Amino acid sequence: MLVLDRVGKTYPNGVRALDGISLAVAPGEILVVIGGSGCGKSTMLRTISGLDPPTQGRVVLDGTVITAPREEIGIVFQEPRLLPWLRVADNVGFGLAEYPKAERRTRVAGALDRVGLTEKARVWPRELSGGQAQRVAIARALVPRPQVLLLDEPFSALDAFTRADLQDHLLDLWADLKPTLVMVTHDVDEAIVLADRIMVMRAQPGRVYEEIPCELPRPRDRQSAAFDFVKRRVLAALDRSLDRAVAMAEEVEPRAAAGGGLWW
Repeated sequence: MLVLDRVGKTYPNGVRALDGISLAVAPGEILVVIGGSGCGKSTMLRTISGLDPPTQGRVVLDGTVITAPREEIGIVFQEPRLLPWLRVADNVGFGLAEYPKAERRTRVAGALDRVGLTEKARVWPRELSGGQAQRVAIARALVPRPQVLLLDEPFSALDAFTRADLQDHLLDLWADLKPTLVMVTHDVDEAIVLADRIMVMRAQPGRVYEEIPCELPRPRDRQSAAFDFVKRRVLAALDRSLDRAVAMAEEVEPRAAAGGGLWW
C-alpha cells in the first residue's frame, strides 16, 4: 500500500507547492492525477519517488517511509531519457546489473517483446522514433519489477495515434505484474482510458480537489455513453477546481459526493 500522509512541500523561495495531500493507493491500482498547470502534480510524483522529499508529512510504502529513491519505485518522465551510448537492449537492462546474465537477458527480451520492439534490441536510441523511445523507457522502468511505477506525462509530446498505441502497451505491461501506477496527465481521455481512479487537483497550493472512480471494463470504448459520462464528471470537477472562488466556497460547505449532483 502506498500512502501519502498529510504531505506538504514548500520550496526555499517560499512557494508552497503541496499542502496536506493525504492519499492511499492500493497495490495494483492505477491512479491518474489531473489538474491545471502549477497544481503540484509533478512535485507530488517527485515526493513519492524520493527524489524531492516532502517538507511536511510523509510518504510510506508498505510501512517504510520514503526519504530517498528506492528500487521498489520506478519513474518515467516526459522525455525518454535513454542513455545514448547504450543500445536499446542495454538501456532496458541498465537497472539489472546485479542479476545473473541469463536472467537479465530473459527479462530484457520479454520486456522488448511486450512493447513490440524485439527487432530494435541492437539499435542505438538515436535511430528510434519518439514513440519507440518512450516504449523503451517504459520497458526499462518496468523490467526491475517495481512495486510502484510513477509516470509524469509520458505521452504528452506524441501525436494522438502514437499516444493511443502507447496507452495499450502500458496496460499490457502493467497486466503482467500489476504494479501500482500513479500517472500525471493533462489529457482527460487518457486518464479515463487508463485509470481505476482519477484524482483532480487544484493549485495555490496543490491539494486534492476531488476523486472520481473509473470502473469501466477494459478495453474501454471512447465512444460509449459510460465513457462520456465519466468524462463529463472529470471536466466538471476540473472546471470547478480552476475557479478559485468556487473551490474555496466548497471547502466551507462541502459538495455532494463526487458526481452526485450531475444530471447528464
